[in-house]
Amino acid sequence: MAHIFILFKREFAGYFASPVAYVFIGIFLVLSSVFAFFIGGFYERGQADLLAFFNFHPWLYLFLVPAIAMRSWAEERKSGSIELLMTLPVSTWQVTLGKFLAAWSVLGLALILTFPLWLTVNYLGEPDNGIIAAAYLGSWLMAGAFLAIGMCMSALSKNQIIAFILAIVVCFLFVVSGSSIVLDSFKGWAPSILLDTVASFSFLTHFEAMAKGVIALNDLGYFFLVTVAWLYAGLLIIEQKKAD
Repeated sequence: MAHIFILFKREFAGYFASPVAYVFIGIFLVLSSVFAFFIGGFYERGQADLLAFFNFHPWLYLFLVPAIAMRSWAEERKSGSIELLMTLPVSTWQVTLGKFLAAWSVLGLALILTFPLWLTVNYLGEPDNGIIAAAYLGSWLMAGAFLAIGMCMSALSKNQIIAFILAIVVCFLFVVSGSSIVLDSFKGWAPSILLDTVASFSFLTHFEAMAKGVIALNDLGYFFLVTVAWLYAGLLIIEQKKAD
């Protein structure tokens, strides 16, 4: 655990040693507010909740999280510092976990800094704060799943732009798999069990339930399994490239 904490501090400080974290947090705060107030109709809805804010998170993460994740391994491999990192008395899984927790903490910090919206909705009405808290938890867990995919794509390539594009493509598939456009293409010829299976892979399906205050074990388990599976895939890729 001590090694993971040291790696975490190194990576977390690295985000703030460059403009990366500041730019990400700034863009996230601006875009989430714009979408909530001007596109989501925050005031026009006339309801004391933050659904207008959370509904756009999957689409914001689709582009912003890969931008954070693309540097995780690709930069290390391009600069050659990964060789030095691997000579340290730490295992690959410890490095992976340290990198993930650091980036996930930056995402969590960005979410925490949206607290003025929570204060605003409490000032304007009497919202169910339990539902809002569940939505924040769901958003953070979903961000972790996006991040794990992005880190895996970063492990595949030394080029950060290629890693960024690959992450967007894979994450997009996970987002839209439960959308009506995709499911409608299966209707009429596919059995209902196939439709349910395809929908179950969607980030939207699981996040929307949590955004409405429903914390179910299957939703928590889904984001946990997706995150662990993609982190493990990235770890295997790094181990393979290290062996080469």
